[in-house]
Amino acid sequence: MDQKQVVIIGAGISGLVACKYCISKGLNPIVFESQADIGGVWGKTIRTTRLQTFRGLYQFADFPWPSTVAHDFPTQHQVLNYLRSYATHFDLFKHIRFGCHVKGIEYHGPSSWSNWNGICGTIPLGKWKVTVEDSQPSTKVHEADFVILCVGRFKDVPNTPEFAPGTGPEVFRGKVIHSMEYSAMDHDKAEELVKGKRVVVVGFQKQGLDIAMECSSVNGTEYPCTVVYRNDRWKLPDFSPWGIPLQYLYLNRFSELMVHKPGEGFLLSLLATILSPLRWGISKLVETHIKTKLPLAKFNMVPERSFAKDMRSCLLAALPEDFFNRVERGSILPKKSPSFTFYNDGIMIDGENKPVQADIVILATGFRGAQKLKSIFTSKDIGELIAASPDSRVPLYRECIHPRITQLAIIGFSESFSNLFTSEIRCRWVVELLDGKVKVPSIIEMEKDIANWDDYMKRSSGSYHQRSCLTGLDIWYNDQLCKDMGWNPRRKNGFWADLFQPYGPMDYANP
Repeated sequence: MDQKQVVIIGAGISGLVACKYCISKGLNPIVFESQADIGGVWGKTIRTTRLQTFRGLYQFADFPWPSTVAHDFPTQHQVLNYLRSYATHFDLFKHIRFGCHVKGIEYHGPSSWSNWNGICGTIPLGKWKVTVEDSQPSTKVHEADFVILCVGRFKDVPNTPEFAPGTGPEVFRGKVIHSMEYSAMDHDKAEELVKGKRVVVVGFQKQGLDIAMECSSVNGTEYPCTVVYRNDRWKLPDFSPWGIPLQYLYLNRFSELMVHKPGEGFLLSLLATILSPLRWGISKLVETHIKTKLPLAKFNMVPERSFAKDMRSCLLAALPEDFFNRVERGSILPKKSPSFTFYNDGIMIDGENKPVQADIVILATGFRGAQKLKSIFTSKDIGELIAASPDSRVPLYRECIHPRITQLAIIGFSESFSNLFTSEIRCRWVVELLDGKVKVPSIIEMEKDIANWDDYMKRSSGSYHQRSCLTGLDIWYNDQLCKDMGWNPRRKNGFWADLFQPYGPMDYANP
């Protein structure tokens, strides 16, 4: 039988685990990576970037962190070295082709998952044509029996605000860049860029916070860094509110009993309703801890949404040490406003009479992940299936495959408390699909399941549902994958341990 070809696009965390598990099934995957190194978003970051998730939750199930990494939140260099060690240990580098940019993919053949019985099964397969441009540059078209997209949503296509004519960056005499460009700079060059400059950072999530901290370290109070943002979000001063590790409050089975889940039965729905006061109380417990530790009220920065809502929207961030001390000293100036405009010497903040003078404006405004994903497909029709609008959620069954796009998986696009943890179990599900062990239901059944998750995402995340955040229902989601693969979803020893102990990657080390 001919060797079937799997093509993986991207060598970040999802691409690495996809490659590793494909090899475990006797396949010989090719990984196309546009950059010169593995790691995805970890390849090039801001100097001060650290892991936002406790490292025990951000590790491979069969490759723990080395004992030399003692900090619970490793640095960018430590994370990247960990990923390189993983790739070396499982001999993945020989499968990766660096400097290869995928220009487009196009499918030829029967477009249905109907009767799928594996990549080496009896059902005739179509072919994906993968157009790749290397660093020469030369262009080549590769054929693939299956494509796994691991391109992520936090790279390459920046999300930039739109402005009315005459109020945008074109009227500003200074420099406007996206945080993506700042992160790509050598650390010394980034410092040189902002040194002695009046810097405005737009955005208050992790990347915006890190950039503001760097600017503050370089310039102090002589040239304060202004941070413009629209909404207050809960920032964590630590991961143990009132001494209770956060995973015991939100990452065990008992915590998920308090949440209405997609596809739940009557009894689970009734139990979630009965326990809803407890869910509210736990959220208030965490909020009280944060407000006790941080001067949110003093600076009018108490979020309107609950902690639980922000967590289930994947909007949490760890607050950099010394952030509010710098706000107190005046080296960081937070300004909340629904909008702003440019003028020749800086920006005008809606609701304020005094303009903010600036030399550099850095837009830490995120990325257009769905647009990036959509643009990979040569066919506009397939692109529309992936993302009908910028605000729509990418409709994936099990957050892995589209019901109407055959022989293709998308890994690492939806979010969770630990994206590595979630990506790994998805990759294991996908290779069992390739092996014919996972049975694909009908299109109608898959779309019904996706609709159930859509309803949940809209309830839990509101206007942020397109992020497809699984935090708070990670175990319920993993249970579904386990059942599909024929694994026992109960990964702990004993009823009480399974109910109250947090779940993590090591619980899924063995089938």
